[in-house]
Amino acid sequence: MTVRIVTDSACDLSSEETSSLGIDVVPLSIRFGDQQFLDRDELSVDDFYEKMAASDDLPQTAAPAPGAFETVFRDRLEEGADAVVCINLSAGLSATLQSAETGARDLDGDIRLVDSLSITGGLGTMVLEAARAANSGASADEVVALVENLRSRTRVYGAIDTLENLKKGGRIGNAQALLGSVLSIKPLIDISSGVVEEAGRQRTRRKSLGWLRDKVAEHGDAISNLSVMHAQADDIDVLLEMLAALVDPADMRVGVIGPVVASHGGPGVVGMCFTLDS
Repeated sequence: MTVRIVTDSACDLSSEETSSLGIDVVPLSIRFGDQQFLDRDELSVDDFYEKMAASDDLPQTAAPAPGAFETVFRDRLEEGADAVVCINLSAGLSATLQSAETGARDLDGDIRLVDSLSITGGLGTMVLEAARAANSGASADEVVALVENLRSRTRVYGAIDTLENLKKGGRIGNAQALLGSVLSIKPLIDISSGVVEEAGRQRTRRKSLGWLRDKVAEHGDAISNLSVMHAQADDIDVLLEMLAALVDPADMRVGVIGPVVASHGGPGVVGMCFTLDS
């Protein structure tokens, strides 16, 4: 049985990762004022950060058009795939899953849609594991079951410097109380449930990075798939050094947060994602 994996650009996987495993990535759109770009297709990650630093307009995101998903689904089915499993960023944060549902509606074929309840490295891990299983001969049922199991054990935390992007982007979720924070407070968020929730506050950036390290320490050896993702944070090495005392650096996946998540998290945001072993 041939199962193909589709996701969206909030997964923050590299082109090398997706191409090596045959993963299709449907891009969201990024808008600066009246300029709109397809994530990574028309706007690279580096170009995005340059634009965000230079622009007076906060970047905004939009879900892919249903036709973008429909085209990918149809192409994979016509190529002979027995099933397509599409794993998307949390429906609590984006209309992307809804767009995928619309794109699949009129197609004949086995198309499975899965809400990851996650973003960035959390979503990326699920997609990678799904693709590895599919390439090893797993059925669509087995792939979906794998992702659903991972989903229930995935934790995503973030340390952010500013709430401006989250506030203006309407993604503040259940963390409304953070809006009253004084400017010196560094907010911490938990996105493990698929929406933004307040997880804590620290008075300095270093303490907020230490809080992220402590989330790993809480679980000892009972975690896997640790991903450290950042929006070109100039202090990312500080967190990596903290984590090195707990986790072999060779077992960490370190990557740059792409435009979809950075548009809302803002510059300097650091995200940490891992899977609980049980």
